[in-house]
Amino acid sequence: MRPALRWPAIVAAVTFVALLAAAGLRSAPSVLMVPLEVHFGWDRATISATAALGIFLYGLVGPFAAALMQSFGIKRTMIAGLSLMAASTFASQWMSEAWHYLLLWGVFSGVGTGAITMVLGAAVVNRWFAARQGLVMGLFSASAATGALVFLPVLAWLTREGAWKPVVLVVSLACLALIPLVALLVPERPQDVGVARFGEEPGDAPPAPRQAANPALAITVLVQASRSPVFWLLFGTFFVCGLTTNGLVGTHLIAYCGDHGIAPVAAAGLLSTMGLFDLFGTTASGWLTDRYDPRRLLFVYYGLRGLSLVALPFIDFSATSLAVFAVFYGLDWIATVPPTVAITNRTFGERDAPIVFGWVMVGHQIGAATAALGAGIIREEWGTYAPAFMIAGLFGVAAALAALMLPGRRQAEPLTA
Repeated sequence: MRPALRWPAIVAAVTFVALLAAAGLRSAPSVLMVPLEVHFGWDRATISATAALGIFLYGLVGPFAAALMQSFGIKRTMIAGLSLMAASTFASQWMSEAWHYLLLWGVFSGVGTGAITMVLGAAVVNRWFAARQGLVMGLFSASAATGALVFLPVLAWLTREGAWKPVVLVVSLACLALIPLVALLVPERPQDVGVARFGEEPGDAPPAPRQAANPALAITVLVQASRSPVFWLLFGTFFVCGLTTNGLVGTHLIAYCGDHGIAPVAAAGLLSTMGLFDLFGTTASGWLTDRYDPRRLLFVYYGLRGLSLVALPFIDFSATSLAVFAVFYGLDWIATVPPTVAITNRTFGERDAPIVFGWVMVGHQIGAATAALGAGIIREEWGTYAPAFMIAGLFGVAAALAALMLPGRRQAEPLTA
């Protein structure tokens, strides 16, 4: 491998695996839902509330983590997040009350995974890559689905007889194993190992870091970005992205399939199929983002996703129907990330874009938390998840129309910091 590519490729690979582990942790509550309900007698709404809180903090911490990466460093922020993820999930082996689960899997793991989220991917892309940013961001985005692909079948198999402790042990050990990998293989900047950003032309330089960066910078950047209508369009569409993916499908699809007599392992396999096809779909989305208008891509992605969710309650839940849904939906699972990052970079500049994208991710996680909690309540009150999936689908169609209001390639101008 050429020296100019070797270190960027290594850093990208480690970041991909770290994002994969965080995604695996966030997907674990979907397989824990029924075992915890049976073992402790907690109701579905209570368990969903913990999943919702974890999802919300996963997004809320993002912009502050992005600011910390500028002062505390990317490597140290990653290690801190992985350590908190490992400690909180390992300690949950001894939980006995619902508030223990809320504290460990809602608060602590939510904060830990917030440091290992798409804002990390955006920071690494901007710091290590001058070319092929869309493609690399697509790979990072796909890691979230790959986390489900790798973890969910194993975690579901571990719960096949109602057990839940093996799940938390596997997740904690996976996070712990990544800490030395990050410590050894993630230099802070390309200059530290004597290389330039991949694709950087002679004389070019990466965006200069802000001086005295600290977590308060996240608020400063938010105030600046909030003056732009583009920010609120990105925030709103990403709210729908979270509402229609990990908040609803990622958290409740296994339980929804259970309502139709489908075993947890088979339902987890369905999510894994989505993860497999999203690996291709989101990577392809990154490739397309480097070549086509991102807002038109977002229109297609949100529109197809919304229509598929509206149709889901009306299928017969046979193996064939679910397989078709899994493939179709999987290709579009989080394909929205690369074009959203591209618009954020162009509009707000590469220096502030990771923090702005962190705040856009807050919208994503608020949407996800809304769906995780709301779908649990709808299931508890109505006895079915069907209305939740139909509502989410209509939101997807609305987001597709809103995406057309975003700036095109030649309309976006970087804001003055």
